[in-house]
Amino acid sequence: GQKISITSAKAQTTRHRITGMRTLGAAQFVFVDTPGFQDKHATALNRTLNRTVHGVLADVDVVLFVVESGKFGAADEQVLALLTTTAMKNKPVILVANKLDTIKRRADLAPWLQQMQQRHAFTEFVPLTAQRDDDVQRLLTIVRPYLPEQAWWHEEDALTDRHKRFLASEIIREKLFRLTGDELPYTSTVVIDEFKEEGNLRRISATIIVERDAHKGMVIGDKGE
Repeated sequence: GQKISITSAKAQTTRHRITGMRTLGAAQFVFVDTPGFQDKHATALNRTLNRTVHGVLADVDVVLFVVESGKFGAADEQVLALLTTTAMKNKPVILVANKLDTIKRRADLAPWLQQMQQRHAFTEFVPLTAQRDDDVQRLLTIVRPYLPEQAWWHEEDALTDRHKRFLASEIIREKLFRLTGDELPYTSTVVIDEFKEEGNLRRISATIIVERDAHKGMVIGDKGE
């Protein structure tokens, strides 16, 4: 019900391990959103982010492998390959087939699901449309039996382990990528200089840091537009 992790068409939008919590009845779901796995550019940043992905997979109890219904590309194949490592042995992997609303005939999905089962022994198949709350609730109901029985890690009303300043910097970075398109590299970052809460108003001042001088104009616009 609240934005915690940002999205964009750019690879590596998410740079940090971000945790979101949802407590329903006696069950507390702790979701970990990882950086996108990337092998196109062997930079120090990408190597560090990929290590984060491996570390998260070793830590979690259940993996939700999210793909677009009816589609499976080379990037999906690379992520699926990570789920066959020793660290993942015997861990339940649930296939979440998102954007079900884009499939015109549900019968067309059956052959694809059969192909996906041949690629990996998924514990469950969950076709859904993530924008529909009923579908999300159904997913949580399916995940719940696979959670270990133990004490909650977080308060009942907790939503994330990240501070408001961090969320503000991420949201600004998301808009930066969406508004500049492919022109601006994902190495750009945002530093929050000031964060004031005035009732319902949040007064935020931030600095956008880019990789090269040439990128400044893309952010500032013609004559500061």
